[in-house]
Amino acid sequence: MATGEGLTGFDWPERYTDFDIRILRDGTWTYKGDPIRRLKLCQLFSTVLQRDEEGTYWLVTPGERGRIDVEDVPFNAVELKAEDGDDGPVLHFRTNLDYWVRADADHPIRVESDPASDEPSPYIMVRDGLEALIARPVFYDLVDRARGVETADGTEYFVESAGTPFLLGRV
Repeated sequence: MATGEGLTGFDWPERYTDFDIRILRDGTWTYKGDPIRRLKLCQLFSTVLQRDEEGTYWLVTPGERGRIDVEDVPFNAVELKAEDGDDGPVLHFRTNLDYWVRADADHPIRVESDPASDEPSPYIMVRDGLEALIARPVFYDLVDRARGVETADGTEYFVESAGTPFLLGRV
């Protein structure tokens, strides 16, 4: 499984520009408003994608850096595979760029709820502060795998991967 690790570990160059690249909430990469249709090109860009302390997204190489716009997060998790591991189930997510990430303590799952609609937006950490929005059908699969735990405030639903529990929501 390809993991899509990034090119990191060097000082960022001083010279920068604003690239007219945008990543839409559905995971589509665009240049000057037009979708980038070559998967390999998006995969290449993703290996130099980084996020600074302020939350700004950049394409960074040792020679230059360029700011890009990201509507929500840069990746989408579009497939889920589960396997049995030594510590219980292990969940693997495939991103829209065909990379795999294993849910574990270093790659947590989190769920944010829209305050207005209370609709959940689930995410998994891919690498270096870069997350993937978990697609709705994949989230439904997670919910099917969840176990409920009664608390004083109601029922909390958890899914476990690689020995780490992740809270999906409360009812």
